[in-house]
Amino acid sequence: MTLPTNPSNTIPPSAPTSSPASSRRAGPLAGALASEDARLRVAHLSHAFEAEDGTRVAIFEKLDFHVGSGEIVSIVGRSGAGKSTLFNLISGLLRPQAGRVAVGPRADGSAGRIAYMLQKDLLLPWRSILQNALLGIELYRKVTPADVARARDMLARYGLGGVVDAYPHALSGGMRQRAALTRTLLVEPTLVLLDEPFSALDYETRLALEDDVMALRDSSGTSVVLVTHDIEEAIAMSDRVILLGGRPARIEDEIDIVLSTHGPRTAVSAREAPEFRTYHARIWGGLRSNTIQHAGATA
Repeated sequence: MTLPTNPSNTIPPSAPTSSPASSRRAGPLAGALASEDARLRVAHLSHAFEAEDGTRVAIFEKLDFHVGSGEIVSIVGRSGAGKSTLFNLISGLLRPQAGRVAVGPRADGSAGRIAYMLQKDLLLPWRSILQNALLGIELYRKVTPADVARARDMLARYGLGGVVDAYPHALSGGMRQRAALTRTLLVEPTLVLLDEPFSALDYETRLALEDDVMALRDSSGTSVVLVTHDIEEAIAMSDRVILLGGRPARIEDEIDIVLSTHGPRTAVSAREAPEFRTYHARIWGGLRSNTIQHAGATA
C-alpha cells in the first residue's frame, strides 16, 4: 500500500546531511537522527476510542518521537499497546485527535511519500506478478516503459525474474512477500512502514527479507519503521528500538542498537554480535515488566 503525503503535514526542508552509510553507525543519535533532519516526526500525539459503554479509552497521550533520514526504527510492545493504531495514524488512515504527524521532504525539497506494507501481501489474484508490482505506481500516475523496465529489474534482483508473468497463486509465501516488497519500493518512498510483514514466513525467508530491507536503507537512504513482536528481528534490523507500554501508551524505553559484527551487518551477523543478548534481555525485561503491570492494573 502506498500513500500520498498531505502537503500541509510535511516538515520543512533542512540543511543537507551526511549520507546514510556514513551516519549509520556514527554513535547513538548521530547526525541523521537529529530532529531537524527527521523523515518522520510524531509530536504530542493523542488518540482515543469510544468503548461500547460510551467511555473514552485513551490509546496515546502526548506521544513524541522521530525517525531520522536513513534510519530503521522498530516499535515493540505487548499486544494491545496500540502499535497498529500508531501506523494507521502515521499513514493517514486515521486522523489524530490531537498532536501532529509530519513526514519530511526529499533531499530536493519535494514532498515525501509513505509506503505501508502489511503482514498479508495483498497481491491481486487476477494480475500477474509484474502487474501487481506496478500497481503502486498506477495509483499515482500512468505507468511508463521505464517503470516497467525498473520493475522487471527489481523483481529479478529479488529472484522473481522468471515468474513476472505468473499469478500469485503459483508463488510461495516468501516469493509473494518479495513481490509485495517490490510493489512497495517501486514508488520510491522516503518512509516505509512495515507491520509484522515477515511473521508468517519460514525462518530462512525472514532472514533474507530482513537483509533486503537493510540493503534498501543502505542503497537509497529510505527510512523504515517496523512494528514487530519478534525481539530478535527488531534488534537485528534496527538502529533504534522503541518500547511502547502502558495505557495510554507511552515510550517506556528507547534503545540505540550498536552491534559489533564481523564484516557487513546482516540478519545473521547481527544475531551473532556479542551485544545482541544484552539488548534482548533489556527489551524482554521491559516487555515482561509492562505486561505484569498491565495485568495488575486490569485485575
